[in-house]
Amino acid sequence: MKRISAPLALWALLVVTALGAAAAQAAAPFEKGKGYNELSARQPVAHPGKVVVTEFFWYNCPHCNALEPELDAWARKLPSYVVLQRVPIAFTERFVPQQKLYYTLRALGKDQALQAPIFQAIHQQHIVLDTPEQMATWLAAHGIARQTFLATYNSFGVAMRARQATQMMKAYGIDGVPTLAVQGRYEVSGDLPQTPTDDRILQAVDYLVARVHAEQAQAK
Repeated sequence: MKRISAPLALWALLVVTALGAAAAQAAAPFEKGKGYNELSARQPVAHPGKVVVTEFFWYNCPHCNALEPELDAWARKLPSYVVLQRVPIAFTERFVPQQKLYYTLRALGKDQALQAPIFQAIHQQHIVLDTPEQMATWLAAHGIARQTFLATYNSFGVAMRARQATQMMKAYGIDGVPTLAVQGRYEVSGDLPQTPTDDRILQAVDYLVARVHAEQAQAK
């Protein structure tokens, strides 16, 4: 029986390794550090058995505004095993009123209906929505009574959810928006070389969602 020599074996191993790496790279359109980042510590997510996608956003952010139509269209086509949750950020105290705006609308069951109109009001119509009084005036024209909004805005529940959002933002190490996180493990943003556009960001999220979903199926 012929034997393979050590140098030849090493050469063969290098070839196989290189081919395997090339195949893996071809199969993975997004690479760690180029198309997504991996969190140093996994964060807990709700919805057991689902894949959770988290958008960190700020209403006054022009990039969040640009992403919103594509994200909304993407969300409408999600399979049943994917959950999209939104988390308004607060880098300083002046961000808190818009955090509370989002959670007030959630409490009133109006967050999905008014998400896009709020972005449009701020960025297309140049309406300032920085204080609860400004928000109440604008929302009154959209079917939410001023006193209903203000009472909910100033509630303990809304204040608690805003604090939790800030804690979550810090736990994820969010330093810019929009940022999309997948399953408390991965983050995608426009700062990475493989995801410079909104459509590439969502493609990377799709890639990570499929990856996590496959892992979940394999673990069953």
